[in-house]
Amino acid sequence: QVQLVESGGGLVQAGDSLRLSCAASGRTFSSYAMGWFRQAPGKERVFVAGISGNGGRTYYADSVKGRFTISRDNAKNTVALQMNSLKPGDTAVYYCAASDYVSYSTSTWNYWGQGTQVTVSS
Repeated sequence: QVQLVESGGGLVQAGDSLRLSCAASGRTFSSYAMGWFRQAPGKERVFVAGISGNGGRTYYADSVKGRFTISRDNAKNTVALQMNSLKPGDTAVYYCAASDYVSYSTSTWNYWGQGTQVTVSS
């Protein structure tokens, strides 16, 4: 069982940066792939970024490549999403998730956090 708690959301202006963090419980954090998803109002939850258990591989949605960076600290059981050059289109609730492997599909992720709101004003 893994419990995930996100933090770091907020209201920013276009072009600003924001860093989201996700704290995970459990002793086997490094055995899980971690990911970030987002869900805008009236839209489906979609993949944003993922990272393998040892941090050696990262994956990004095309819409955030070059602007967002996912990282993890297995000693602290945390995963972060650094978001730069934010756009109004990045406005959404951002969710942290854990799974056995990185997948673009929400259905394959086993554990989810409660979400944190990110709002980017123009």
